[in-house]
Amino acid sequence: MARVAKNANLHAASVAKKDEFYTTYEDIQAELNHYEDKFRGKTVFCNCDDPFESYFSKFFLRNFNYLGLKRLICTSYSTSPVIAQQLVLFDDMDEPVVQGNGYVMDIKEVPMANNRGVSDDDIDALLKSKKRGVKKLKGDGDFRSEECIEYLKQADIVVTNPPFSLFREYIAQLVEYNKDFLIIGNINAISYKEVFPLFKNNKLWLGPSIRSGDRKFYVPDDYPLRAAGCGIDENGRKYIRVKGVRWFTNLDFAIRHEKLVLYKRYYGNEENYPKYDNYDAINVDKVADIPCDYFENMAVPITFVDKYNPDQFEIVDANTIRTNEDTPIKKHGLIKDKDAVISTEISTKKDLTNRNLTISSLTDRQTDRQTDRQTDRRITYVRIVIKRKM
Repeated sequence: MARVAKNANLHAASVAKKDEFYTTYEDIQAELNHYEDKFRGKTVFCNCDDPFESYFSKFFLRNFNYLGLKRLICTSYSTSPVIAQQLVLFDDMDEPVVQGNGYVMDIKEVPMANNRGVSDDDIDALLKSKKRGVKKLKGDGDFRSEECIEYLKQADIVVTNPPFSLFREYIAQLVEYNKDFLIIGNINAISYKEVFPLFKNNKLWLGPSIRSGDRKFYVPDDYPLRAAGCGIDENGRKYIRVKGVRWFTNLDFAIRHEKLVLYKRYYGNEENYPKYDNYDAINVDKVADIPCDYFENMAVPITFVDKYNPDQFEIVDANTIRTNEDTPIKKHGLIKDKDAVISTEISTKKDLTNRNLTISSLTDRQTDRQTDRQTDRRITYVRIVIKRKM
């Protein structure tokens, strides 16, 4: 089941207990085009995906033979709204598939009627056949359940859109079981203390197909279309548009190693790159302004990670908040909001210290909720400290 990290629309949906967000087929196709050589002979696990409703499930069924998959496993937390309405299906025990249970679809073969490619009719026939591989789970299909973890152990690559409210827990599980993955999240998740070290140590990076703007996600028919960016498409499906969406992966791809072209110069233009009062780094307001002749610490916007080339740059720090005399702040990853980033003083220096936050202590989850509420406009204020490689 496709879900993503919070923004205003998603936060409202979470409060309303309507957090089912389905990634479009087009967005899945655009990203997977960069990894075709990674899937041959592999077992793919979509562990947050209704086998009958998710476009992740549909994509891998349609491309099962083309990608040369060994096996496809899809598990759902709750059953699809189309079950018992648009489709009459039976599990491997010939019991009707009904709403209210978690299900797993475990496929090792996708027959083609015309031997040229898998069509929607082929998929429909497979789901209704004896080889459909659909089975009722003992539990509710939560990705943290023992039976879903057993499927995870058997998988080579995990591809899905995990629950936005459980992103840190979800990615920690993937790391624990040493899995390759391609998942959707919000760019602000980089600031989580569980996630940033993975970026720093080159164990996690962003995919190439989404670099800016918002993305469409389909929602259930009973989703209330009150927030901005909601609508109904030409087929009558409800959707919302979500900002700050990115693909997170540890699968390598060619574009990741393309060098960022730098043409600005630091020396002779020092006034354009003020130094911080409390951190040994210069400030760079835009990724395009990174100087080509400077090889010391630079604090750049979080959007730098979209173009991060590990062969060209090193991520040094997450702009660690230092404790000062007036406001003791707990050390915690990236700075959280616009007011906490750079104090604009009369001097040409800038400060990484949070001067305006009056709360003396925040829990990790409180500060992460602050981050989740940021808009794309505020994302640009977050800083990562980098250094060019010689």
